[in-house]
Amino acid sequence: MATSEIVSQEETSTYSWQHYYAMTKPKVVLLIAFTALVGMLLSTPGIVPWQPLVFGLLGISLAAACGAVINHIIDQRIDALMDRTNWRPIPSGQMDTPHAVVFALLLGGFSMLVLTTLVNPLTAALTFCALIGYALIYTLFLKRNTPQNIVWGGLAGAAPPLLGWCAVTGEVATEAFLLLLIIFIWTPPHFWPLAIHRRDDYAKAQIPMLPVTHGIDFTKQQVVIYSVMLLAVSLLPFVIQMSGILYLTGALLLGIGFIYHALKLLRSEGQAHAMQTFGYSIIYLSLLFSLLLIDHYLALLLQA
Repeated sequence: MATSEIVSQEETSTYSWQHYYAMTKPKVVLLIAFTALVGMLLSTPGIVPWQPLVFGLLGISLAAACGAVINHIIDQRIDALMDRTNWRPIPSGQMDTPHAVVFALLLGGFSMLVLTTLVNPLTAALTFCALIGYALIYTLFLKRNTPQNIVWGGLAGAAPPLLGWCAVTGEVATEAFLLLLIIFIWTPPHFWPLAIHRRDDYAKAQIPMLPVTHGIDFTKQQVVIYSVMLLAVSLLPFVIQMSGILYLTGALLLGIGFIYHALKLLRSEGQAHAMQTFGYSIIYLSLLFSLLLIDHYLALLLQA
């Protein structure tokens, strides 16, 4: 074997794991795992059993990673056209499609095996539906055909807390659907500021994101509307007595902060303040779900 071939194989074996890892969108999977964990912890007043906690998180995270890899496979032509995504392993030539497909199948198969055998079949079925919803229905159809893509596609991305709840209890409840609803309403005002910032990219790739089809000003108005809706929806856990005053106070402050950023985005010129709004949206969801947990366990301590 030639020396150059040996060097090439050594480089591939050294760096290939990073390319596989990058395709799983680890930051997105981490947020999904966190919201699933919140659903698990809120589902019971006591200590969550270790088996559904560990294997539920593992199975849900693997399914999310599988969906991310499928997204990379389907979107490789689009990704190559966009500055935001042309560095990804497949369009950059660091990974080929056959290896990505095998990786996705392994992730998805192992996820379903773990959830079915070590958690419960209902969680496995719901996780599979969420996976199909994101990886195929959103990525293959909605994303390419409607400016409301992120609204309806966000339903699959909103499922993790419900999946976590189901992993522990074996059923879904009103509270679990409410957690899903919060993320469902949060998704458009979270993503549209990023779409505003990357409008030219989406236009070049011919993806009908709202800023491309209806303009930046209209999209900003929608961000404001959804941020107000989000504030209202975020108060529902208190309304149904799922949480207490601590959560209510935090949800009000965080919601007002989101509206502030949305209004500042509306008044700003062009893409100004878009990424600040996007950044706040991530902080918002992390803090809101953290407040749900703190309020939940504080109430348990006070009752003890």
